[in-house]
Amino acid sequence: MNQIDLIVLNFEEIRRRSIKVWQSIPKNMLNWKPDEKALTCAEMVRHVLESEYIYLQILQNRKSISHPENPYDLVEFTNVQDDLDRAIPLRHEFINYIKSIEVSDLENVKIDRSDVGYIRTLGDMLLRVAYHESVHTGQLLDYMRTMNIERPNIWD
Repeated sequence: MNQIDLIVLNFEEIRRRSIKVWQSIPKNMLNWKPDEKALTCAEMVRHVLESEYIYLQILQNRKSISHPENPYDLVEFTNVQDDLDRAIPLRHEFINYIKSIEVSDLENVKIDRSDVGYIRTLGDMLLRVAYHESVHTGQLLDYMRTMNIERPNIWD
């Protein structure tokens, strides 16, 4: 297994665990949030899905984008499964992009995000994208603890 295969496996495992969490949130709790400044559960799911597509555009262009395309802007959130279904072709596009990367690109390609304070290698950026989803999955698990609802075992 090479570095690209490991990165893809990491993204697949993160998403598998995210989905377990997302689908465990009762429908009547999707609009819950811990305070007025926080995202609701539904907003957090949507944020993760749309961010992945925006990150793809950043990675492909090798720089930040001032007005990225966001297909999620066109559709109101209804439920987790609808958003997951909608994300399937976008997710395939993201994973196929990663699979198209040469191992040497992980270190040699730079992603210029100096507008937000950094320039990183492609490999570093891919790990940041994965970390982004992982952090939000952890936040939702904390939301579920605070709501006093059952949390799924993501450590299978």
